[in-house]
Amino acid sequence: MRQPLVVLDNVVKRFGSHVAVKGINLEIREGEFLAVMGPSGCGKTTTLRMLAGLEDPSEGDIRLAGQSLVGKSPHERDTPMVWQSLALFPFLNARENVEFGLKMRKVEPAARRRRALDWLDRLGIGEFAERPVDQLSGGQRQRVALARALVTEPRILLLDEPLSALDAHLVIRMQAVLTKLQKELGITFVYVTHSQSEAFAMADRIVIMSKGEIAQIGTAREIYRAPINRFVAEFVGRNNIFTGTSQGGGHVETPFGTLTVSGERAKGTPVSFSVAADLMSVSATPTATNSIEAQLLSEEFVGSMVTLFFEAKDGTELKVQMPERSFAALPLDTSRSVYLNFAPENAQLLKD
Repeated sequence: MRQPLVVLDNVVKRFGSHVAVKGINLEIREGEFLAVMGPSGCGKTTTLRMLAGLEDPSEGDIRLAGQSLVGKSPHERDTPMVWQSLALFPFLNARENVEFGLKMRKVEPAARRRRALDWLDRLGIGEFAERPVDQLSGGQRQRVALARALVTEPRILLLDEPLSALDAHLVIRMQAVLTKLQKELGITFVYVTHSQSEAFAMADRIVIMSKGEIAQIGTAREIYRAPINRFVAEFVGRNNIFTGTSQGGGHVETPFGTLTVSGERAKGTPVSFSVAADLMSVSATPTATNSIEAQLLSEEFVGSMVTLFFEAKDGTELKVQMPERSFAALPLDTSRSVYLNFAPENAQLLKD
C-alpha cells in the first residue's frame, strides 16, 4: 500500500459561528488520484483551500510529507491548484502563463522558457505557445492551466472542478488526458467535483462529504455497490432505498410486504437497505422472494442503457436499469402492473 503523502489530522474550519469542516481525518496516499465529492456546502472546497494554503484550519493539523503546513502561505508550500475558472492571465500568451510560476521562483529566462514549451508539448498544445489565451478553445485553455500548475513539478496537484465549464465532449477528452497524465507522472491528484461520472471514471479512491464530515471513503465500486448509509446511497444515485422493521432471520417487514436481505439486524429494530437499480429485474409474475408490484411511469435513455421509473402501490418511486436491448424485449404496458425483483444478496444494509 502506498504511504500517505498528506495527512489531515482532526481538521476543523470555522467561519464565525458556522462550522464548515468538522474534525475530519484523512490520509492522501503518494501517487494516488483522490476525488472529493459532495453536495454544495459540504466542505469539500474549503478542505481543498486549506490544502492550498488559502485558508488555515481553526483546529487540527495538515501535514505534507510529515511537515506541518499550518501557517504557511500558498507560495511556501508545493500545492498548486487548477481553478474552476482556470484563472489564466488574459494579457499573457500561453507560454507566458505557463512560465509565470517559474518566474516567481526566479528561474532564469532561458530555462523557464524551455520548461514551459516542454510542458505545452506534453499536453499537446505546443503549437499554440505564442497564442493569446483568449484565442484558445476551452480545452486548450484547460491544458494551459494544467501546464502552468505542473511546470513546477509538484508532488501534489489540487483541482477544483476544473472541467465544469467545458462542453460534454471535451469533458470526456480531458478525463482521458488527466488520467493518463497522472499515471505517467505519479503525482498525487486531489480532485474536487460535483460530477459522479468524473470521479468514478478517474479516481483511485473517492471521498464523499456531507455537512462538513466524511461520510465514506472507498473505490468507485465500493461506493457504488456498498454505500455505508442512506446519504451516500441517495447521493450516488440509481439506488432504491427501503425501510422497515427486522423480523429476524434476514426478513424485513416493509410497506411492500416482507422482503429478505442477506444481512441481519435484531428483531424489532428499524432497518434501511438499498438495492442498486441495475441489480433489480422486471417480470410479469412475482418471483419466490422479493417481488414488488409496480407500474411503469417513464423511461430515460442514456446511450445503450435505459433507466425505468416505476411507481409502487403506495406511491413509492422505484428504478430499474438495464441495457436497451433487454428493455426492448420486455412487454411493458403503462396500464398494467409488473413485478420488480431482487436477490437478497443484492440488498445493502445501511447505517442510520
